[in-house]
Amino acid sequence: MNVVITGIGLWTALGDTAIATWQRYCQGQTALIATPEGLVGATTLPLEKIIVTTTTQALKDAKLTAPLGSAGVVVGSSRGFQAQWETWLRQPSLPRATWLHTLPAAVSQQVAQIAGIQGIVLNPTAACATGMWAIAQGALLIEQGYCDLVLAGGVESAVSPLTLAGFRQLGVLAQERAAPFDRQRQGFGLAAGGAIVVLESEARARSRGIEPYARIAGVGLSADAEHIAAPSVNQSGALLAIQKALAQAGLTPHQIDCIHSHGTGTPRNDAAEAAWIQTLFGQGVAVTSHKGALGHTLGAAGAIAIALACLSLRAQEIPPCVGCETPDFDLDIVQHSRTAALGHILCCSYGFGGQNAVIVLAPP
Repeated sequence: MNVVITGIGLWTALGDTAIATWQRYCQGQTALIATPEGLVGATTLPLEKIIVTTTTQALKDAKLTAPLGSAGVVVGSSRGFQAQWETWLRQPSLPRATWLHTLPAAVSQQVAQIAGIQGIVLNPTAACATGMWAIAQGALLIEQGYCDLVLAGGVESAVSPLTLAGFRQLGVLAQERAAPFDRQRQGFGLAAGGAIVVLESEARARSRGIEPYARIAGVGLSADAEHIAAPSVNQSGALLAIQKALAQAGLTPHQIDCIHSHGTGTPRNDAAEAAWIQTLFGQGVAVTSHKGALGHTLGAAGAIAIALACLSLRAQEIPPCVGCETPDFDLDIVQHSRTAALGHILCCSYGFGGQNAVIVLAPP
């Protein structure tokens, strides 16, 4: 694919910019704190503020100025404005004049308004695979000639009573620490966050004289078509998405240097991921996950993974799988930040309903 990433907007509970998040993440810090409801991100923002922050950061980083006219937008969310709706229900006296701005499609519409974009505007929802699905779709729009510039990603502010209650009923919320791939893993910590990246055709980026973070070498999208809330028993859907992404990139498994996994820290997800990593890659690839540091941001998680993988390529550094003290699997789990010669990073994201999204990043 001839699509590159030229700008990053990133807000997480660990930092309000890409650099702040990256530095604290590489130091092994975590943004998660224990509460009576379970492990959650120490800081949060309303969804509108995450949208504004990540969009303006991405434009500035890519040296772009609104309006962007015929460019495109593919930005989604899993929970959208649910937290705000819950607040309204608990406090009926609050004004509702702006409720139209919180309809499901309003996420991408707000990005379009900030950037002055009048081209294709899409608002995907693919559960926890939403952010990576959106970036894959944005890259395909450019590759197919519909746009030469797209803002893509995912945003989420889902720390709300209803969301916490739902995940608590499922038994996937950690009470003390989030520890992906650890022998004592309990589940994840819920957090707010968002990442929006600027996608451009390679020719457009070259004409602007800007140095990209990375090139999107291949994408893979698939569905398990099995269980609504559990990973596939035989991992066939995930394997299909990975194989599609590798084929489009023209790569074999041994050419992948790092896997930025979905890595939720739940018993079933980590076991399923470890199984397919062992099947395709064996021990020959470094594996990390950001959810022990930044928390699980649901629909934003895949986009955040892409942003962090871009920073990995630029710094030639693999950040740690924070929280993993005693790996439960025979894999190269990165427990401390390490320098590495990174050529290709495989980023994976999965969601309820059996949604699978995979992207291969390469140096520009």
